Amino acid sequence: MKYATFNEDGSLQYRLIEGVHDIPVHAVKVADELWFRLVNEQDGIWRLEADGTIEKELLPAVLPDYVKVERAWRDRELQTTEWLTTRHRDEQDISRPTTLTREQYVELQAYRQSLRDWPAAGAFPELAERPSAPPWVAEQVQ
Repeated sequence: MKYATFNEDGSLQYRLIEGVHDIPVHAVKVADELWFRLVNEQDGIWRLEADGTIEKELLPAVLPDYVKVERAWRDRELQTTEWLTTRHRDEQDISRPTTLTREQYVELQAYRQSLRDWPAAGAFPELAERPSAPPWVAEQVQ
């Protein structure tokens, strides 16, 4: 036989098995199918209702903080492309031919600026409206 005990507020306290646990007098006998659900379904709070039934109260949905998620993505993108900017400037400083063309460097800087401006854009934080990196950026080897 399987049992459950409940707190004063009606929430599930313990799941007990006769022969394995001491069964308190206030424990409620539960059928095998319900026992399986009590053990495995973790998406809510099981409660003993006033009428003696055991029901699950679903946990409220937690929505992600899209603004925070998108700002983190934007910050990673800026960090990921920083080395291209640094390399280009270093190559210029030592009068070496640059790996990026002048057009690529301008395009990179425009992309990085669009990342900085994006949180102020009306479409922020819509995923589909993220600034797009120039296609050649993915081909660069760090």
